[in-house]
Amino acid sequence: MSTNNQHAKNTPYLFAHSLGQQLDMSAQEFPSANADGKPVVNLSQEQKYLFDTRGWLLIPGVLSEDEAAEMRDFGLRLQHDPDSIPEQERSTLGGPLQKLIDHPVVVGFMNEFVAFPPLSRQNCYGFRMESSHLFYREAGDGKFGPHNGSGFFRFPGDTHFYHSVPGKSHAGLTRVVWELNPVCEGDGTLVVSGSHKAAYPAPESIHDQNSPVWDAYTCPAGSVLFFTESLTHSARPWTNRDVPRVAVFSCYNTVDSKWHDWDPDPGLVASMPPLRQTLFRPVRAANNLSDGSHYGV
Repeated sequence: MSTNNQHAKNTPYLFAHSLGQQLDMSAQEFPSANADGKPVVNLSQEQKYLFDTRGWLLIPGVLSEDEAAEMRDFGLRLQHDPDSIPEQERSTLGGPLQKLIDHPVVVGFMNEFVAFPPLSRQNCYGFRMESSHLFYREAGDGKFGPHNGSGFFRFPGDTHFYHSVPGKSHAGLTRVVWELNPVCEGDGTLVVSGSHKAAYPAPESIHDQNSPVWDAYTCPAGSVLFFTESLTHSARPWTNRDVPRVAVFSCYNTVDSKWHDWDPDPGLVASMPPLRQTLFRPVRAANNLSDGSHYGV
């Protein structure tokens, strides 16, 4: 078999802009380094498989102990003493937390599952940041409430969709959770593996947080959880009386879609490196390549 035929056999057929022609993925360009100049960490084949089949992926211990401690301390100041932080920095995009926006592991994941290849370059991300918030929970805080699922059948404008062809999957609204304190047994977000592809209504047992239909995770501080918002998931009450939950919940989306009523501080975005600014460019598909230098103009 020729090399060209072998390439055609192993490459998913993704439609280009028009006429049903195949998008040449070998000609697409994704950033190989983030805004801080750190090399992007691509997903392994096993990680791609796990996320596609389960709808969620946990990567433990991404941050060092010192990084997690610095970011946790900033999160605690946001929660308890926001006046100690300059006004423009009072969000999960400020201070040391800004490094999480396009962390090399985040960019690697988004390049695979969320980015729109024709609107991606070395100096422009092919996806956008949708929202970001701090989740602070002490023992007893939090409420169980299952939601979402069945992403194969969502109306595209909903953005809670999940599309697949053999060899390639694409998620719309995608959640990234940075756990800045350890998550022990009985805590953290609950997920129903595979429910992003579910064709049947959820069973009644979904309303029991102790049902085996739910999956959970434990992890050290500095771990990151990815899950598609088309996955059925739920919060639950935090039980750890020794440490609170300090987590940054962020959402990413395709460049032409917006779900949340949220916008970052324009002054803070304008102070970011140009590549990071492209995560906050206008929401559209046509001619939406940017080097970030014209944000807010």
